[in-house]
Amino acid sequence: MSAITPQSHPSSRPSAVVFCEGNFGKIDGKTANGLVRQSETYRILSVIDSAEAGRDAGVALDGSPTGIPVVSDLAAAVAHAGHVPDHFIVGVAPTSGLLSPIDRTVILDAVSRGMNIVNGLHEFLNDDTEFAAACAIYGVRIRDVRRPRDKKDLRMFTGRIAEVTCPRIAVLGTDGAIGKRTTATILTKALNDHGVRAVLVSTGQTGLIQGARFGVALDAVPAQFVTGELEASVLDAYDTEDPDIIIVEGQGALSHPTYLSSTAILRGSLPAGVILQHAPARAHLSDFPSFPMPTARSEVNLIETFAATKVIGLTINHENMSDAEVSAAIALYEIELGVPVTDALTRPTQRLLEMVFAAFPELDKAPTATAR
Repeated sequence: MSAITPQSHPSSRPSAVVFCEGNFGKIDGKTANGLVRQSETYRILSVIDSAEAGRDAGVALDGSPTGIPVVSDLAAAVAHAGHVPDHFIVGVAPTSGLLSPIDRTVILDAVSRGMNIVNGLHEFLNDDTEFAAACAIYGVRIRDVRRPRDKKDLRMFTGRIAEVTCPRIAVLGTDGAIGKRTTATILTKALNDHGVRAVLVSTGQTGLIQGARFGVALDAVPAQFVTGELEASVLDAYDTEDPDIIIVEGQGALSHPTYLSSTAILRGSLPAGVILQHAPARAHLSDFPSFPMPTARSEVNLIETFAATKVIGLTINHENMSDAEVSAAIALYEIELGVPVTDALTRPTQRLLEMVFAAFPELDKAPTATAR
């Protein structure tokens, strides 16, 4: 299977261990999963999960070694590194967005060892008196990734998104934690490798921890400002990079009863096309066993009814599927939906490119047009 590889040199990045006890490779471990596949900001030394200890993180996740070991606890992570790593990253992403008492103990241990904390949860550790005091004592910093700007600095929707003349593609899904960010990241890299100037706008904490230069954690922004914050992030990417295309990472699902971020993505970025991520073998919504998964067809219909856009392709999340079942699903969905279908992690990236170029043929001329 293919994996996403870092683009900056490892020696230029601060070191980090990722805490994902009991959840690595699972839905609630999506932040750790993403950091093993790609990290522009941090050099990942190990992942902490006693249930998977002793394995290569890449093998445990995708079947391909990365050289990042899974270790049993923080002491083992420090011993493996041979020094105290620079950062301790909270790699779990539970639906509650909150820490368990055990999680708190481990993070405080990391602080006492002099490690800076990277926290992507809804619980802001800088506001916690125990963590704040510990950081002051040991001289370390906490990065609360999801903390939004002060309300006086949040941006309202302006309509300036109409000034963005390059296509925007949103990678949406039929559920949360289904692979939207992974597919968006692979697609962005594939386009750039092909000579198309593509920029990713991240909309969640994992992408921001990985090192996305543009974006905002939408689910932490007050509702009045979500479309404006996303519009502003897309404008920042457009004005700064002058791209041929902008890829917008999706959140949740438009049909999901809990997550509303997809509405802001569709309204705030006004994508000309949508790639839909779907897990054919997932029977119910993650963390909601009484809610059956929507079908790919029903989600396509909902998206195209809700917004003036077109679903241009479907990407498969292959969880609990054999390779033969993935191939069969690709063939069946192409017949049913009439759009290109692929699996971004297990199939050649050329298929993703064909998906984009079929919808936006002018982009295939980008290799000769990017010298500006």
